[in-house]
Amino acid sequence: MHPHAIIRNKTWAELKTGDTATIERVCTEQDLLLFAHMSGNINPLSLPRLDDTAAPSDPVAPSMWIGSLISAVLGNVLPGPGTLYRTQSFDFRRRTHVGDRLRVTVTCTGKQAAPIATFQTAITNVVSGEVVCEGTATVDAPTITIETPVRELPTLIVDQKDHFAHLVALAAQLPPLRTAVVCPEDHNSLSGALLSAERGLIHPILIGNPKLIAAAAADLKADISSWPQIAETDHRAAAARAVAMVNAGEAGAIMKGAIHSDEVLGQVVKKDGGLRTHGRISHVFALDVPTLDEILFISDAAINIAPDLLTKVDITQNAINLARACGLEQPRVGVLSAVETINPNIPSTLDAAILSKMSERGQIKGAIVDGPLAMDNAIDMEAARTKGIASLVAGRANVLIVPNLEAGNMLAKELTFVARAEAAGLVLGAKVPVMLTSRADNDRARLASCALALLYDYWRREGAAFKDNQGDLS
Repeated sequence: MHPHAIIRNKTWAELKTGDTATIERVCTEQDLLLFAHMSGNINPLSLPRLDDTAAPSDPVAPSMWIGSLISAVLGNVLPGPGTLYRTQSFDFRRRTHVGDRLRVTVTCTGKQAAPIATFQTAITNVVSGEVVCEGTATVDAPTITIETPVRELPTLIVDQKDHFAHLVALAAQLPPLRTAVVCPEDHNSLSGALLSAERGLIHPILIGNPKLIAAAAADLKADISSWPQIAETDHRAAAARAVAMVNAGEAGAIMKGAIHSDEVLGQVVKKDGGLRTHGRISHVFALDVPTLDEILFISDAAINIAPDLLTKVDITQNAINLARACGLEQPRVGVLSAVETINPNIPSTLDAAILSKMSERGQIKGAIVDGPLAMDNAIDMEAARTKGIASLVAGRANVLIVPNLEAGNMLAKELTFVARAEAAGLVLGAKVPVMLTSRADNDRARLASCALALLYDYWRREGAAFKDNQGDLS
């Protein structure tokens, strides 16, 4: 309905036997999820398949959800606003599935002492013509005329796809990475490493204070006797040992535990004995945002504080490489600024324009790069249309390059804590992938970060994204 539409009821005095009203409604997956939240009924037969292979491929709509559609006609149309239920009977005859279009009809069959009225209720499948549900309703009809605007309900966000679960399942098909876990000395860091090992993503080598690691294992009631342990009580020395193991070919990845990021990165980036390559090292956040249909990559929000243009070239290429490793054949990269037009007084707009042109000339490979773009028109198609931006990236970017670390860190944290996104992250540009999770991150973030590391490691070695028989992540 139009947001300014007015609905008017029919009072008990106006109501006549034979009066009828009808609405139509299509059953959607979101209906089933919202009904499960509202009612607490999580019967797997009535929940859509997300990433749970045990769920049915064609769920059955809960009968009481179907029945609730009758109240929409009684309360909105006939008799309309002011109507209150007394009784309702149901005879459910056919099952309803996602995509079915239902016709809901109520017909007045009689009036008793004011304000009581009775109705025959019926729901039919519009395509097949079959009766889905029949029954009778007794209501208190309104006794005074009510005219009211149609109320616009608040938007609800339903996260209908678990992108990280797909990513983890895909990575688990690869051989596990032998991973140096630096200082897994608390509950979160050790638990994440052990969960990743349990899921077949890594073979952990635990480097740190033996007493603290043992205490964390005892707290988790976990047996860590089967995993190699290297005693090192000094955090910086533990990070140095992990880097040395990589250089000696004894580890293929590094995972940060209960240690400051600077202490790990300091050993990774040092000129002598570190893990530097020809390119700049940068960090990429991968976020599963409930409102988006695919993983969103953001860089750099953790390492390069105020990158210059050449550094941004490497930051952009690293992010593209990770996105491609995760199955995006041609990532759409939006280079962010405060505005979407070039302004010499805003240096990030100049950098964005140059990065876009460098991509066109093949100096940045494997993606479509466009900028400058503001956050709204990078992500939202309607915002891009409103501002008249003609671009293959605007409104549909899945990789975002931020002007500096402050902007990137705030953006990633806002999406995580305000928009309820789930975040994983990886350091790229070193000899091996480095999982630089926050000490506050939960097991799921660490598990997803391990999946990123495995998929990226495969992409580096094979020059293509790993795919299974069910396709990629894009």
